[in-house]
Amino acid sequence: MVKKLKTYRVGFEQDFAALLSARRSVEEDVADTVRTILKDVRSRGDAAVIDYTARFDRLRLTPESMRISAAEIKVARKGVTAETYEALKLAAQRIETFHKRHLPKNDSYTDEAGVTLGTRWRPVQAAGIYVPGGKAVYPSSVLMNAIPARAAGVERLVMAVPAPDGYLNPLVLVAAELAGITEIYRIGGAQAIGALAFGTETIPPVDVITGPGNAYVAAAKREVFGQVGIDMIAGPSEILVVADNRNDPRWIAMDLLSQAEHDEVAQSILITDDEAFAEATCMAVEDHLATLPRANIARKSWDNHGVVLLVRDLMKEAPTLVDRLAPEHLELAVDSARDMAEKISHAGSIFLGRYTPEAIGDYVAGPNHVLPTDRTARFASGLSALNFMKRNTMIECSAGSLARIGPAAMTLAREEGLEAHERSIGIRLKGTQEE
Repeated sequence: MVKKLKTYRVGFEQDFAALLSARRSVEEDVADTVRTILKDVRSRGDAAVIDYTARFDRLRLTPESMRISAAEIKVARKGVTAETYEALKLAAQRIETFHKRHLPKNDSYTDEAGVTLGTRWRPVQAAGIYVPGGKAVYPSSVLMNAIPARAAGVERLVMAVPAPDGYLNPLVLVAAELAGITEIYRIGGAQAIGALAFGTETIPPVDVITGPGNAYVAAAKREVFGQVGIDMIAGPSEILVVADNRNDPRWIAMDLLSQAEHDEVAQSILITDDEAFAEATCMAVEDHLATLPRANIARKSWDNHGVVLLVRDLMKEAPTLVDRLAPEHLELAVDSARDMAEKISHAGSIFLGRYTPEAIGDYVAGPNHVLPTDRTARFASGLSALNFMKRNTMIECSAGSLARIGPAAMTLAREEGLEAHERSIGIRLKGTQEE
């Protein structure tokens, strides 16, 4: 049964604290297994990847057949309808436009001491995109992970996608082609993450790995962080909808279920100031569940993790509750959505107004759908081109500007007991004075 909390009832703070601390999923203890796989891949390369692929995906590979050929991608293209292909193209174009608009700019200036300072941004050389495979169909995940890398200027885009029993979904391959991915390997699991991070005889290593996966993939990404960069360790999906009684309860109910259908441990939360509207929305959820293909999953999510929060004043109370929850997806289905958004600091992505369902952001709006979960929106952001870039700082001193700021640096070096530091500045100042 969905949990209902009221801010104006005794005991709310205790109940809300329990909500914040609740763990929706039990982490599988796979760390030891993953470390063994990664060590083996690092040691034996292709041979280890091939062995684990045969064991877990029931697919016999050779070094030559690991990589998906251009001919296979061409065949996949024929298996996608024109309507779907055009939808993928529209999504790809909108995602690329959005991410290119937010590329960081280089900067350079000369300060009052005469020192020239600046920053410059450069893309990593290679990015690895992990995509779940088999019967799963996640072309949107391919676009959302690869296109920001392409927008950043990454030269080499690599995708790893498992092919259990040899099956590859054509949509995933077509999306990869649209996203500019030039290398695709039919491997998955921790062994794929190891191959991307360490490299093998066939697969050169990458610099950054992004993309969703199961517990083994998540654990592997955690283990290889430091060898490569990663996007994040994502938890179960979540949505928080702030809605007043001017909404159609059926719309809001479907928005709540749009995340509940992802996973039994996904979470959907409604904040409203009208108890009758809350009840109508819950009834609409029941009506929708009678017709949804993934009703079994959505039902478990809603019953076990769904929450309705009732407040007296939405504009005054909702922003504080939102910031404490720091949701992955936040819908503000109220009249003054922009005004409310200004009062909120912590959310992965914000959907403004009654005609902006979260699902539009999953596919074609433009911003990324790879977002921080488990309240990490307090300090983390969604995937962007920045995940595939690094910043260099630039410093240039003349003899005169070094003479102006160098003595202070020498003082600090001396206080830290680092004499070579002090002398490396002083030897230049002495040479300047002698001239």
